[in-house]
Amino acid sequence: MFDEINGPDGAREILEKTKAEFKMIPNLERTMAGAPALLEAYSTTWNIFKTTTLSEVEQQIVYQTANFENECNYCVPWHTLLSRQAGMSPSDIEALRAGAQLSNQKHEQLRRFAQALIRTKGKVVKADLAAFFDVGYTEQNALEVILGIAIKTMSNYTNSIAGTPLDKEVEKLLWRKPLIG
Repeated sequence: MFDEINGPDGAREILEKTKAEFKMIPNLERTMAGAPALLEAYSTTWNIFKTTTLSEVEQQIVYQTANFENECNYCVPWHTLLSRQAGMSPSDIEALRAGAQLSNQKHEQLRRFAQALIRTKGKVVKADLAAFFDVGYTEQNALEVILGIAIKTMSNYTNSIAGTPLDKEVEKLLWRKPLIG
């Protein structure tokens, strides 16, 4: 893993920005620094996703749904913390960690839509899309969900192949995918 001092040339500036934003460099970014193009793509799309029409809570729903579906033991703890910071209810945070239904119908449809996109590799049935639109989401929102999933695919897959160690900042939020029914 790398840091802002000894990372590859293409990664140093991004690691410095990450440290300024998070007050530390998460192990994910340290790992991604081994491929500066991946780190740049991840960091750039992370910042772009913040500018979408989805609220902070909705963004975390997309992220946590992908983290759950991809069994990312590294990302679930981090997004548990970020979901708290976004103002998500504790019960919904726990529901996302368990792959369970959310309390708000609109948010639940967002979770189900993201889940369907991941599970079907983007080949959702018309009923999934209709249910997403029926609660007030738009075509733009559907495309923004794809962006969120793409971001998490980069991080989830990186953590899977690298075995990225959990940062001390989120160790108390340790997660393992629960056995479902």
